[in-house]
Amino acid sequence: MRRFAVVGIVGISVIRVCCAKAQQVPDAPAASTSTMANGTRNFFGRWVDFYREDWKGTAAAGPAALRRGLPSPLSSPPFPNSDWSYGGSPTIGEADGNVYPLQTAIDGATGRTKVYGWIEPTVNVTTSRDRNYPETNDIYSNRVELGQAVVYVERLPDSVQRDHVDWGFHLTGFFGTDYRSTTNKGYFSSQLLDHDRQYGFDPVLEYADVYFPHVAKGMNVRVGRFISIPGIEAQLTPNNYIFSHSLLYAVDPFTDTGVLATVQANDRWVVQVGVSGSHDVALWTEDAKPSFVGCVSYTTKSVNDNFYLCANGINDGKYAFNNLQMYDGTWYHKFGSTWHMATEMYAMYQRNVPSVAGTIAPEKGTNGANCRAGMQTCLAPEWAMVNYINKQLSPHDFASFRSDFLNDKKGQRTATKYSEATLMLSHWVGSTVQIRPEIRFDHAWDRRAYDKGTRTNQFTFATDMIFHF
Repeated sequence: MRRFAVVGIVGISVIRVCCAKAQQVPDAPAASTSTMANGTRNFFGRWVDFYREDWKGTAAAGPAALRRGLPSPLSSPPFPNSDWSYGGSPTIGEADGNVYPLQTAIDGATGRTKVYGWIEPTVNVTTSRDRNYPETNDIYSNRVELGQAVVYVERLPDSVQRDHVDWGFHLTGFFGTDYRSTTNKGYFSSQLLDHDRQYGFDPVLEYADVYFPHVAKGMNVRVGRFISIPGIEAQLTPNNYIFSHSLLYAVDPFTDTGVLATVQANDRWVVQVGVSGSHDVALWTEDAKPSFVGCVSYTTKSVNDNFYLCANGINDGKYAFNNLQMYDGTWYHKFGSTWHMATEMYAMYQRNVPSVAGTIAPEKGTNGANCRAGMQTCLAPEWAMVNYINKQLSPHDFASFRSDFLNDKKGQRTATKYSEATLMLSHWVGSTVQIRPEIRFDHAWDRRAYDKGTRTNQFTFATDMIFHF
């Protein structure tokens, strides 16, 4: 589970990270100038020049990235991504046109392997005194924190061409308080499960991609650790509309390790089939078990609607570390040139979960369920729904309103039923700095669940700043 309080892609390309839960890489900063590209400045001079010209709006525009298939429905910036996305694969048929400050300073962004990342300081003021859980990612109350410091090294396969097999890879170094939302049992998990540390490190994503151009209209096979593929929100913060996460997101799976094939059947249909070792566990742990992953994505010809349905981590469903049986659906709809919405709903469960009143102790890092009197174990289901309404205000600004409901029917993921409402404004400085202030209200319906069980309501004002490099 999203342990103790804890992060596709991120369903929405509008929101997923190269990685997955929805998981596509955010669209890139502006192209470098000739001064940076011709090597007449030293490394630091080229780096500074990139930011100077990006913030002044004088960076030379690069050529549009090649693509085949349907046009992009959104603008990025200001939105996290320009496409309705799917997890577990680069967008098939779309070239990597991204340009990043650090890589530009290194070699003028002339190669296909790229090094980039971001730093995200955060601050929140809340009516709770210790922790804001189940609010995520600003779990700690009334603090200035480093949410994420992330470095990516990646090469994307060329999936525009239809001539030859191509390949890519991705490696991530991730540090900050948000490691709580990415930790997998077996991947440096002692930091959280044994020590409950505020800050930690996690190698969130390690995978290889192989692109096969002659299977349908292109197939990508991903092998390794990737973000759990359904959904709107993602662990990597630039791929989200809003700084804080929904309640729906706070308790669903984070990352999976396995093999996933993504097939573009035609311009509007994408089919995904794979096998993972269950959710949030390394393959070498005792909790790992073969689990089915299957998704289908359909986009209308107008590109105004996308439907993404997934069965995720399906096996016998017996209680183990985060062995959630997840059935997820997302719908993205564009109302006009500046308005769109994103809606997600899921149902999840585990069987044979130990009762909190029984004699079977839950596994470390998990909770028991509120079973009926006299039962040692029981079925622990939950369902949740979230909706985003998004309005583009300018090429650098958008506003988002999120409403959210979680019904943890046996209290195994959290404690009760919750709802929340969040209003956020996003502002970009150039294409390399994003600021996202928000105001949020949470309510627990059946018990006092906030501020160490003393409050049913929680008000939060928070903001982050994402500095891309």
